[in-house]
Amino acid sequence: MQRVGRHGRQPPEGGSMENGVGQEPGVPEPPGPTAPRAARARPRLVFHTQLAHGSPTGRIEGFTNVKELYAKIAEVFDISPTEILFCTLNTHKVDMQKLLGGQIGLEDFIFAHVRGETKEVEVTKTEDALGLTITDNGAGYAFIKRIKEGSIINRLQTVCVGDSIEAINDHTIVGCRHYEVARMLRELPRAQPFTLRLVQPKKAFDMIGQRTRTGKSPGEGRVASGKETLRLRTQGPAVLEEGPSPSEEEAARRVDDLLESYMGIRDSELASTMVEAAKGSPSVAQLAQGLDSVLGEFAFPQEFVAEVWAAVCHPKGNKE
Repeated sequence: MQRVGRHGRQPPEGGSMENGVGQEPGVPEPPGPTAPRAARARPRLVFHTQLAHGSPTGRIEGFTNVKELYAKIAEVFDISPTEILFCTLNTHKVDMQKLLGGQIGLEDFIFAHVRGETKEVEVTKTEDALGLTITDNGAGYAFIKRIKEGSIINRLQTVCVGDSIEAINDHTIVGCRHYEVARMLRELPRAQPFTLRLVQPKKAFDMIGQRTRTGKSPGEGRVASGKETLRLRTQGPAVLEEGPSPSEEEAARRVDDLLESYMGIRDSELASTMVEAAKGSPSVAQLAQGLDSVLGEFAFPQEFVAEVWAAVCHPKGNKE
């Protein structure tokens, strides 16, 4: 890394400094109205954060994706980024409806849930479906988002929503996406026991044994005053943009429900991506081609693609 001298590193001859702040000494600026206007400064976005089990409030900024966000939070609290299992917005509770995904409202308060105790659970697959909905944090950890009532997993009291799945039969799944983990669990043979190694989020004293409490945390209940959100991207910089319209949000919820029904996963960002693709596709065949080009790794069945197209383009079942 080059060091900058007392007067700063000089830009190349004839070139302007970063952000249009100044010019190379000795190079005359163009006269009057032909001079280029200075680039508009990007707004400084600062977010407040706490550890969900309790901590002072920290301030973070300058991240463009989920991994960088976790690194910023870890830096504030002097922990490793790998300690963070997932984040929720505006509540310290393990509330899967408040999971941080690819968008953060400009006034959202971020709570980071970190690794707690590790536990191993033996499961016997007596039917095809375990009753789990799997999601992931975008940084290598898959965890349980929902447990279906009356299911195999629901009968195991030690397995909880929010538990991170670290290994299946001693085979580590850290780094796998949620749909890969869901596929592994579906492919396990029936009537043969298997072991799940789980990591539960660290709990504060007031959360232990009180999973349905409704008391509010310091940041809970804060609602963004506008619809502007910071969209985090896996590639490229984060983008400040208007939030989705109510109809787009409703379409994304319908597609998210379809994802859970067909694949046993929930992924709001994936659902939003599919909604955008469906809006620009005049037919099911074109939607299938579009999804295959950007999401081919999922190998969506044709009937699922048809239901996605209908959910977005004909939400009330109308036929044209």
